[in-house]
Amino acid sequence: MTYAGIDVAKDKHDCIIVDSTGKVLSKAFTITNNREGFDDLFANLKGHSKDLSDLKVGLEATGHYSDNLLEFLIANNLPTTVINPLHTNLYRKGLSLRKTKTDKVDAHSIVTMLRTECLKPYSQPSYHIRELKSLTRYRFSLVQDCAKLKSSFSRLCVILFPELEKLVPSLHIASVYALLSELPSARTISECHLTRLTNLLYKASKGRYSKEKAIEIRNAAKASIGSYSEVKSLELQQTLQLI
Repeated sequence: MTYAGIDVAKDKHDCIIVDSTGKVLSKAFTITNNREGFDDLFANLKGHSKDLSDLKVGLEATGHYSDNLLEFLIANNLPTTVINPLHTNLYRKGLSLRKTKTDKVDAHSIVTMLRTECLKPYSQPSYHIRELKSLTRYRFSLVQDCAKLKSSFSRLCVILFPELEKLVPSLHIASVYALLSELPSARTISECHLTRLTNLLYKASKGRYSKEKAIEIRNAAKASIGSYSEVKSLELQQTLQLI
């Protein structure tokens, strides 16, 4: 059995290859994080193990820096194990080189772990789990961003047309979004022709709001204490485009 340990970084990766006894077959070498570097790694691995099933590759889970290399290894049918960096760090501290921290030492720690411990290789279920985790994180980020945008929108409404909130069930409904996308302040609403305002509300609310609601909103806008700020009006419109 042949083992390869890879310490992953942003622009380069340090690698070492040993046999089942720990004998170094290829001293620590560095590959660039690009296609040429990946091809050099694959050629080096094949040079020490003609049968790819007789080869095990190990690397740390270093976030997005390891993603491309991992996909390359899997695509080339190289049995690959992804190791938790905390596990590697604890293992390295237990070696005689525990006081030394270099990329080449990390590669040595990884290959030693791979050779001496029972580590499961990366598999198809692992890929799906990783993708699901990535999707979950992305969704969580979107939910947070959306909440921030809605909070910012509510703040701007209080500045530009504070009375509006009492005239509608919620500020966060389609009819309010449509209204303020075109008329982003109390002043612009008060100066809007009643027919245009009625049509805008009727269409956005799918017939729920009629001329009476348009009159109510325009009257409130005329008596509003809301500030008139072109900058904040623009900010409100831009925020609505992102919600």
